[in-house]
Amino acid sequence: MVDFARSANPAVQAELSYLERLSPGIDILGLERISLLLDALGRPQDRLPPVFHVAGTNGKGSTCAFLRAGLEAAGYRVHAFTSPHLVRFNERIRIAGTLVDDTELARLLREVRQVSADIGPSFFEATTAAAFLAFSRHQADACVIEVGLGGRLDATNILARPLVCGIANIGVDHERFLGDRIEGIAAEKAGIAKLGVPLVLLAQPPSIESAISRIAAKNGAPLLLEDRDWAFDDTLQPTMAGAFQVRNANLAWAMLQAQDRFQIDRAAFDKGLARANWPARFQKMKDGLLTQGHETWIDGAHNEAAAAALASLLAERGAMQIVLGILANKDAAAIIGQLSPFARSLTFVPVPDHEHHDPERLVAEFGGIAAAGLEEALAPLPAPRLIAGSLYLAGEALARNGEVPD
Repeated sequence: MVDFARSANPAVQAELSYLERLSPGIDILGLERISLLLDALGRPQDRLPPVFHVAGTNGKGSTCAFLRAGLEAAGYRVHAFTSPHLVRFNERIRIAGTLVDDTELARLLREVRQVSADIGPSFFEATTAAAFLAFSRHQADACVIEVGLGGRLDATNILARPLVCGIANIGVDHERFLGDRIEGIAAEKAGIAKLGVPLVLLAQPPSIESAISRIAAKNGAPLLLEDRDWAFDDTLQPTMAGAFQVRNANLAWAMLQAQDRFQIDRAAFDKGLARANWPARFQKMKDGLLTQGHETWIDGAHNEAAAAALASLLAERGAMQIVLGILANKDAAAIIGQLSPFARSLTFVPVPDHEHHDPERLVAEFGGIAAAGLEEALAPLPAPRLIAGSLYLAGEALARNGEVPD
């Protein structure tokens, strides 16, 4: 699925549009282009603060949020690069705790654009370079970097020696690029392993653990495995809902304990957990133009594993009126199969500006009704209501409701 962006700032939009035209038009993996691009920019990746590098199919973004929150609660300044954004592209690049502003973002993208013509980077590669350029120019104590897709050939894996790496939950996703064998996907994720750098892993099915262990050994990375090398702590209680978030918080805490560069005690980490926020992960929306006073939630349940995690929450909280928009490269049957048992009603909508499963076809196959957009879908629905199926749809909902992540 092509990764592009839009901005209300004309200068930023001009640069984003150029990078969009320059991109090959599909997500492409490999380290050759990002290497050439960063070389042309003076190798900013060599001037970053110590890096926490996080991969996984689901939960890596939340893990990054918990890492950042814990470090900041202990008094450290943190850069962060995550994806995708929900409303504004600026959400991807956080400089010492603050989202990059439009003036600096336009300048960064322009610098990348000026050296890109003969390289032809993908959009993600170009924006990764912009993030690293920003981080190399601003003082901070640490960097938290989220893998975009896979691991071994992801643009962020140009980082030669992170401080510590972590892998969150692994499932089947992005089959076009990573294959449909879970062991192969796990091996690709484990490709972030580096010589002498601790690799922290949540407990996984044995076949996944074996695949990751092989890559860690091959790359010379010490593997720290849950239940073998570190113990799960169910007293960690993030404010973000769901047992899966407790698992992500445990991964973040284990990563922090796997290094000795930063001193973070449990009290500081607990304080960080209480503050940590990662939008569109079972988030209750504010009263606004879209919600109109009705209890409405959003969740980026964009694949089967994420939908299963959401279903576990709904099993505890009760069924909702569910509005789904599903990207074309996702397994609609798997997502709907997880969520439909907890749906008082199902309404399918398009995902604006992205290839998506046709709502009418989904109705023909799974029942429910189709709507042209969020407003039409939500108008007749009583509370409680839930918008899910795509992070891009969640971002659309937030934008229309006037909620811009900061």
